[in-house]
Amino acid sequence: MLRRILLLNALPPALLAAAMLYLDQYQNGLLAAEVEAMRTQARIYAGAIAEAATRVQDDRATLVPEAARPLLRRLVDPSPNTQARLFDNTGLVVADSRVREGSGGAVVTEPLPPPEPRGAFSTGIAGLYDRLVGLVPRDGRDDLVVDVNPNAPSFDWQPNLGPDRREELRLALEGGVTPYIRRTADGRLLVSVAEPARRGNQSVGIVLLTREAREVDQRLFEIRASVLGIFALALLLTVLLSLYLAQTLASPIMQLAGAAAAMRQGEGRAGSVPPALLARRDEIGILARDLQSAARDLWARIDTNERFAADVAHELRNPLTSVRSAIETLRRIENPEQQRRLLAIIADDAVRMDRLIADISDSSRVDAELSRTVAVPVDVAPILSTLVELHQATRAEGDPVVELEAPPGRLVVRGVEGRLVQVFRNLLGNALSFSPRGGAQESRVRVRARPTGTWVEVVVEDEGPGIPEAKLEGIFERFYSERPHGEQFGKHSGLGLSISRQIVEGLRGRIAAENRRDAEGKVTGARFIVRLPVA
Repeated sequence: MLRRILLLNALPPALLAAAMLYLDQYQNGLLAAEVEAMRTQARIYAGAIAEAATRVQDDRATLVPEAARPLLRRLVDPSPNTQARLFDNTGLVVADSRVREGSGGAVVTEPLPPPEPRGAFSTGIAGLYDRLVGLVPRDGRDDLVVDVNPNAPSFDWQPNLGPDRREELRLALEGGVTPYIRRTADGRLLVSVAEPARRGNQSVGIVLLTREAREVDQRLFEIRASVLGIFALALLLTVLLSLYLAQTLASPIMQLAGAAAAMRQGEGRAGSVPPALLARRDEIGILARDLQSAARDLWARIDTNERFAADVAHELRNPLTSVRSAIETLRRIENPEQQRRLLAIIADDAVRMDRLIADISDSSRVDAELSRTVAVPVDVAPILSTLVELHQATRAEGDPVVELEAPPGRLVVRGVEGRLVQVFRNLLGNALSFSPRGGAQESRVRVRARPTGTWVEVVVEDEGPGIPEAKLEGIFERFYSERPHGEQFGKHSGLGLSISRQIVEGLRGRIAAENRRDAEGKVTGARFIVRLPVA
């Protein structure tokens, strides 16, 4: 991840630096300005020579070399980097500003090269610059001769002249139409322009100026050096920010992976996620807290399964012990009446074990089924109405009456229809089992449903003895065994309310129990409240 962060962050400034190093348009602008300045200078030189270094005879102007040479040198003296040469109309060199006549013969002068950078740092920067510029793609302008006249003489009859000199002579005879730009073998950038020297309408010669464009290279170097400096600073900041980003992203993810591995090995029961990650307020903190919560839920699920296994073993042991005792007693007695009673006990215990096994199987499937099933919008109004109508249709004399109070319209929640039916059937059956039977006045079980904000609330009330205050939460535990007075033992497994809470909480709802009280504070029954999220 660190390598990817570095690559993605360093790529944009690197592309920008590469694009800025390729300053072709800027270089062309500098060269155009240089050529224009040299043209102006060449016209001044050509005009001065045409006026002061010519001789007119028979209306024909001719060049006077003896006067042109010192004049050309005087004109060029203020520009030491400029070389001026004067050609006659036949293409022969008449004067050269860098050739001086002396007593010992002609002396050729050359301008001093620019000072080399001093110091290891400057030398290193210059070398790095040369290597980078060498990587910049060329478009052929360094050794460019643009639109040379194909009809100009080749000057091959002067074998001692090099190809550059012969090209300059071609340019001179063309009258300075096209500048000649080239880079020498030692890396110097040279610009040449030519201008004809005219006296009246007559051409007496051609002035050729050649200058080393040091300012162009210097300005390009300054700009490229600035770009490289900015790129180096940007690259340094990018690396530092990438390291910081990796430290705040990659390292915490590795810590979370280590915490997950520790949890898998059973070492994270007390919480192995570093507290520093839990305290973060960003996405890493959310992930850390979710991982810690998932681990706690997993360990709670494991503990619940262990308790459930112990409770199952305990609950199944009682009927099995009863069956075994009845069978052993049955072998020893011969009284038919007692044998029938023992067989009845065995039959009841078998039914009880069958009910236990069915409820245990259902309870163990609830979580897995809810995790696999997608919650969908379910209208609970027809479910409640159907359960109430079913009870009223099968109600025996003396049984409690079930009343439904619900607003008109739909009460849509997010859930699983079959499991919601099971919840309401369990709550209704529990209320009916605790409601008194017979008597002068019929007891009633009330079912009320209503929307409350983002919830749909369903309340089931009975007129029974109520719930002991200390057991308001305990009644939702598995195998809770406190039953109504007079109910036959084994008719309920004690898992109904526990399964109901499993289902409601699995659907992101809430279920609670409380006692009904009259105006004097006396308990008049129990109330179960179910809240389910609105779809």
